[in-house]
Amino acid sequence: MNNQTLLLAVFAVLGAGVGYFIREQFASRRANSLENKTKEDLAQAKTQAQDIVLEAKNKAVSLLEEVKKEEKDRKVSLDRLEERLVKKESELGSLEKDLRVENGKIEAEVEGVKQAKAEVALLKDKVKEELSKIAGLSEGEAKKRLISEIEERSKEELVQIMQKLSQERRDEIEKKSVEIITTAVQRYARSHVADITTSAFTLPSEDLKGKIIGREGRNIRTLERLSGTELIIDETPNTILISSFDPLRREVAKLTLEKLIKDGRIQPVKIEEKVEEAKGEMEKRMYEIGEQAAHELSIYDLPKEIIQLLGRLNFRTSFGQNVLTHSIEMAHISGMMAGELKADVEVAKRGALLHDIGKAIDHEVSGTHVELGRKILKKYGVSDAVISAMQSHHEEYPFSTPESFIVTAADVLSAARPGARRGTLENYIKRLEDLEKIATSFPGVKDAYAISAGRELRVFVTPEKIDDFRALQLARDIAGKIESELKYPGEIKVNVIREIRAVEYAR
Repeated sequence: MNNQTLLLAVFAVLGAGVGYFIREQFASRRANSLENKTKEDLAQAKTQAQDIVLEAKNKAVSLLEEVKKEEKDRKVSLDRLEERLVKKESELGSLEKDLRVENGKIEAEVEGVKQAKAEVALLKDKVKEELSKIAGLSEGEAKKRLISEIEERSKEELVQIMQKLSQERRDEIEKKSVEIITTAVQRYARSHVADITTSAFTLPSEDLKGKIIGREGRNIRTLERLSGTELIIDETPNTILISSFDPLRREVAKLTLEKLIKDGRIQPVKIEEKVEEAKGEMEKRMYEIGEQAAHELSIYDLPKEIIQLLGRLNFRTSFGQNVLTHSIEMAHISGMMAGELKADVEVAKRGALLHDIGKAIDHEVSGTHVELGRKILKKYGVSDAVISAMQSHHEEYPFSTPESFIVTAADVLSAARPGARRGTLENYIKRLEDLEKIATSFPGVKDAYAISAGRELRVFVTPEKIDDFRALQLARDIAGKIESELKYPGEIKVNVIREIRAVEYAR
């Protein structure tokens, strides 16, 4: 019994020892694990700290570069400002010099007047002495005679002095005006390329000429009819000439050809589809062109409708000069002249840019382009000051503001620049337009196009209104009216076209 108790006690002590040893081992492993984790966390923290320091350094370098760039931009801006101030100071010095010269002239004239007064006073005293010797004259009569003689003698001198002053002032004003105009023209110069009546379209392959012509010429006739142009296909390799006096029509035809060649299917139905697509794209392009013109002049609050019409002016010409280019040039020159004359620069620029806006629709609506332009600007809420500035450039309305004189002067300068306009081209285009107007003045005519340099007039009629017999009579009537109203060399072929289409759908 005692032995058993002793063995149990020994086993109990051994078990306690083994348990303690195992716990010590677990505690040691856990301590090592915590120590390793702490080391890993510390290493990770150091790495993050290094990343943060590196990122902070990069940000500091970036901020320093931005500060340096801003400082450089600020320095450039300050240099420009200093340059403008120096220029203004020079201009003020020149103006001060002119004022001193003018002041000297006025002082000299004042001295002359004072001297004349002194001479008159001496003459008056002398006359009094002479009158006192004359018997039978009262003091009142002597005064009247004296005044009459002085008036007669001084009147001619005063007239001469006034004429001299007026001539000097006129010469000075003319000299200053020439200086202002010359400065404005020298500060702005834009090259001019007179518009022509043909555009060359390059084909990727000579074989495409046959496809464009089509069987029995159906494709080319359809394209010419829908675009209002004439396609000239000659022996020039890979080239088609698009002929029309209207640049917009030529651009539509050119864009249509590009789309047809890209599509690959060239047939009347596709031609109609691509012509409509081209016209839609031209509307978007005209808006972009108008927006770019306004942006060039730093004018940002024009209505969208006005911007669209400005874009249309890019496809109108006046005496061979692009109307939009002419208007932009006028706006630049007007702004410079207005600045020199202390007038409203913004009104002058807007009036010049919009002075020919009526030409965008004058071929569609009756009336002069000035009157149409006034109506358009009033309709879309353009200020009265701008309308007053633009409405007088053809002297249809009186000059009511300084800006109206400036816009008119800029119009003359831009139009008179050598190479800007071509009178013979304008006469030629006017004849083509007159041909089309004569044809469209007859009832039943849907469209009319002058082609072949005005030697042929193609007239498309509404088949429901004009029958075959009436088409023959219409051709004679149009030819007769052309003979009686227009002057032209050679002969003009009047071609009346009556087309009937029968369309049905199989379902």
